[in-house]
This record gives sequence, C-alpha cells and structure tokens, in this order.
Amino acid sequence: MKKTWMLMAAGLVLMGCVSRKPHYDSVDDYPVKAGSSREMSYSSSETNFTLWSPNADSVMVYLYEAGEGGEPVKSQHMTRRVDGCFETSVRGDWKGYFYTFRVWDSSSKWELHETPGIFAVAVGVNGKRGAIVDMKETNPNGWCKDKRPEMNNFADAIVYEMHHRDFSIHPSSGITNRGKFIALTEEGTHSPEGQKTGIEHLKELGVTHVQILPSYDYGSVDETHLADNRYNWGYDPVNYNVPDGSYSTDPYDPTSRIREFKQMIQALHKAGIRVILDVVYNHTYDVAQSNFTQTAPDYFYRHREDGSLGNASGCGNETASERPMMRKFMLESVRWWVEEYHLDGFRFDLMAIHDIPTMMEIREMLDEIDPTILLYGEGWAAETPLTPENIRPTKSNIVKMLRIGAFSDDLRDGLRGSCFDDSDEAFLAGEKGHEQTIRFGIAGAIAHPQVDMERVNYSREPWALQPTQMIAYASCHDDMMLTDRLRSSVRDAKGKHPIKDDELKRLDKLAQTVILTSQGIPFIFAGEEVMRDKKGVHNSYCSPDSINAIDWSLKTKNKDLFDYYAGLIHLRRNHPAFHLGDADLVRKHLEFLDTDDCVVAFRLKDNAGGDMWNDIVVVFNANRKPVSVTLPTDADYVSVVEKGVVNEQSQVVYRGKVTVAPQSATILHN
Repeated sequence: MKKTWMLMAAGLVLMGCVSRKPHYDSVDDYPVKAGSSREMSYSSSETNFTLWSPNADSVMVYLYEAGEGGEPVKSQHMTRRVDGCFETSVRGDWKGYFYTFRVWDSSSKWELHETPGIFAVAVGVNGKRGAIVDMKETNPNGWCKDKRPEMNNFADAIVYEMHHRDFSIHPSSGITNRGKFIALTEEGTHSPEGQKTGIEHLKELGVTHVQILPSYDYGSVDETHLADNRYNWGYDPVNYNVPDGSYSTDPYDPTSRIREFKQMIQALHKAGIRVILDVVYNHTYDVAQSNFTQTAPDYFYRHREDGSLGNASGCGNETASERPMMRKFMLESVRWWVEEYHLDGFRFDLMAIHDIPTMMEIREMLDEIDPTILLYGEGWAAETPLTPENIRPTKSNIVKMLRIGAFSDDLRDGLRGSCFDDSDEAFLAGEKGHEQTIRFGIAGAIAHPQVDMERVNYSREPWALQPTQMIAYASCHDDMMLTDRLRSSVRDAKGKHPIKDDELKRLDKLAQTVILTSQGIPFIFAGEEVMRDKKGVHNSYCSPDSINAIDWSLKTKNKDLFDYYAGLIHLRRNHPAFHLGDADLVRKHLEFLDTDDCVVAFRLKDNAGGDMWNDIVVVFNANRKPVSVTLPTDADYVSVVEKGVVNEQSQVVYRGKVTVAPQSATILHN
C-alpha cells in the first residue's frame, strides 16, 4: 500500500499537477504560514483544508467514513501556496467524515506521511484521523452564557490539582460516569458514608481553581480498549487541540469528547471554580510518527550539532519554541483553548524548555483576552535545553517574565526535604536550619529585608518580582505526595520509622498551614485533604487504580483533616492580609518575629490589605514540644487556629505570650 501511494504522489509531480517546490538551505528558511493555524474549516457547502508543509513535493487530502480502518471515499490534490502551505476545498457537505493529509516528501527518510495535521480540533478514535465537525454543534445548552467566576487578583487563587480518573474512578465516589470528564457535572454525589464527593467536594473545600492534568489527545491509552483500564497522566502529546477520548463516554464519536469537556468546564464555572489546563508543548509522544514530523520533518525539534535530538524533556526530544511556526502554534493553541473551551489558566510542563519571548507573547495575548487568566509552569527542565541560558524561562529568570509564575521547590523541599532523597528531613521533621527558607516561601519568593538569602536552600537571590509569581506547594502529581513523603522521611520521637498516623496528621496540617498562609499562590494536590497516599510510589504515571484512585472513605476517617483544610481556605479567602498580591504591600505589612529553632512566626500588621483584623500573628512550631512565643503588642489576641482546629468564632484570648502545641500552627488576631 505504501509503495502504491508513493508512486501516485511521484506521478503527480511528474505530470505537473503540483508547482515546483522551492529550495531551502535549512529549516530556518521556511516561510511562516499566513493567517490562522487551523487546517480544517467546515460549512455545509464545502470544507476547506490547509496544511503547512513547506518542503513537501505534494499533499493530498483523503476523506474516510470512519475514524479508523477502511479505504478513503474521496481524495483531492492540494495546491501549493507561497507561504509553505497547501490548500484545497472539497465541495459538498462532509460533516461526520474523517480526513488525513497524505504528504509526499522525496527528501525525507520517511517519504510518505499520513497525518491529521498539527492543528486538528476534532479527531476520531485514537486521534489518527481528523474529523469534520461543526464546532457550534458541540456546545452544551447555555454555553454562550458561560462565564468565568469572578476573580480580582491572581493572589485570590487557590489551586487544586487533579487527574480525572484519580478523582472519580473509585467506587466510593458515588459517581456514575467514573473517570470521565462529565464526572464533574454530577451533583449530589457522596460516599457510602455520606461524605460529599466530586464537584460537591470541591465546593465544600472552597478552592478557586482546579488544575487538570493533561487532557488533550495523548498517545499511551488505546481508546479502542478502554476496558483494559490502562492508566496514564497524559504527558505524551499527540493532538494538542482536542480533548482525549479516553475521558469521554464515546471515543468513536468525535463530538462527544468536545461536548463533554465543555460540560465539565460549564459545571465547574457554575460552581464558582475556574479551570487550569496542564499543557505539554515541550515534547511529543515520539518523533518519527509525530504530526510535527509528518508535516515538516526536523523543523519543530531542536537538534545538537551532531544532528541528534535534544532531550531537555527527558522523553527523547525537545520542541523548538523559538522557531516562528512553533511559536505561532503555541500561541494559537493557547488561544483556542481559551476561546473555544473557556479555560481560565495554563500550567506549562517543563516551562524552562521554551524561550522567554514565546512565554511573554503568550502572556500578552492572554492579557488582551482576560488579564485574570493564570499562567505558570515548572521553572526547570529534565536536562539542559539547547537554548542560551538567558532566554530560558527558568525559575531564576522569572524576574524577566512579569505575570508568569513558577513552582517553588525552595519551599517544598524546605518543608519536607529534597525530592531526590526520600529520607532527607527538613522543617516538618523538626530539623533546624530551614527557617529562612520557610520565611522566603511565606513572603512569596520576593525580596524581603528579614529573609537571609544566604540561608535559603536553593536560591541566593529572590526570583519573584511579585508574590503571585510563586506557586506554594508541598506535593503534586509527580514525586511522592505529602503523606508518603512524611512516612518515608520523618521518624517518631523514639527514632522509629515510619511515624504513627496521629503525628502524620499533625505534620500534614502544619505543612498546609504554611502553604495557605503564604503570600504566593497556594496549590493543593487532590486527596491531600483526606490523607490520601499512593503507597509510596513516586512516579505513578502508569500505575493502576489501586495506586492512584482516591478512596473517598478516607474523608470520613480523616474528617478533622478535611475540616482543617476547608477552614484554612475559608480563612484565607475571608482575609486579604493573607493574599496581598503586591510585593511592596508584603514588605510593608509582613513582619517576621524572632523565634527559636524549628519555629517560624510572623505578623501581618496595620489592617494589611484592608483586613478587618488589625494585627494577625501566625506561628509554626515543628518541634515535638510546646514553644512559647512573645506576642508583638501588649493587647488581647484571639486564637482562631490552634491545636489542629480552625475556629474563626473562637473566644480564646492570649496576652503577652502564646504557647503553641507541638507540631502545629497557631493563628491569632487582635
């Protein structure tokens, strides 16, 4: 079959059916596509196709009745344009059909390619063929009235990271469409013990944003065998601009995944929750079969001087965001998710692989659409990218990227120890020397006169200009989650290992008090609030449900922990002093108090941010014994967080000094 298609394509060239392709000395000389990156445009009278493939000898479009199998029912030659594109219009109403582009490139070692293109917005099962759909027909009822929940400042955000399958697949979730996008549209769901689950749980918890793991079409799950329960996080991109079919109720129907993704967004918005998508533009599932290679071999990837592929992703390749068409692709892809799917933010995987100009163009574009859309990422890469250090969006270069944030590994590891050593202890284990790192995290990674940068674990200079550029977290989907990490590193008072559950819970609460009183943006990993674990597995990207699923019976068992998280979130949202959102205001109102080892204390003074409370004092005690802290003013202070309980209506009063229980936090105000 391949040989037949090769001969047909070669014949078209010889018969003069295509214009002679231009010569390019290198891929850097390729022209940039004019107009939109979209490759398929449907109407009932014709469907227009455009493919950017500047080095191709010829391109044809093939139409199929199904998303897989069968022979094409129609083929049509595409005409070369001067901007490196091929285009054609197929007359008639082809809605419901599927398409591929057949690319003939005599100079490529792959020679004949079949691809849905790089910007397919609808696909068939497993994403091998693009689908011809009317996007307006994928909108759920009321979609035109869907609006983002109100948010005034990035500092107001409280992010909850979740995987669709983890969150709803366990039978205890009480959800009908378990593991699907629309699991988050079901109301009134609860565990057998009567605890709220699903979207009801999120509303009860009080988070402002849900960050979903990669949800576009990815390669490692076979959508034709979903009964096999193959699990993956989704960091293996195939089609970047269409939801993955494994989370839909019918992966064979190209409109199902689109409509159900929109229904999920709509339900979360109605619940007052914004949605952030984890995006992975830094690498592809593979190289030889990727849609990038099938359209423009070598262009979209970085190569070393010897011709080998760069590998900053650790996955065998790294994309070249600095090239005009890759940058254009990323910009238009992000815009597509915002405008078509109403997304409210983006988390960039291994953001440091990209380049600063591209990230800033994305930020500027988002600001034009809605300046409250969040944009942050990992300020590092798996290996050194093939770009100059000064243009890498690393954590140390965040100061060059205003309104773009990065995760704080400083604070994470200052709390629990290095992510590269499971036994490494830090502040939560009662190990002294981490106090300045905790201060740095509380201030939001900005310059603060009371933070000694020489004693911060990883950074010798502040790396954020504004506190909202720092994502504060104790654990996330990759690496051990907080419960597992504490079990692996902290020994009990007798030096035994692991610690008992009561101590584990105290430290869990202490850790999240640090996160939720930080001036950065707090970030919680799904299940931390019910003491979920993953049985010690670090990298559970392909582990079974027995490792990844959240057992919602834990919510009953650890109801006090959930109530503590929800109480802290409510406290933070009620009091602007905890999320000032401006570096100058933080320096003006945030004052650290002198304390003993393994204790960090601060106050937010003078009605910070217009707060109703004049003076707020927060104390973290990581010791296994009580500590006494002198209060900063000679006034009565009311304790609202103490001994693992949040109570904003508390009448407990302290004057002069406060005694803070072991391995706990106390918050007071006057």
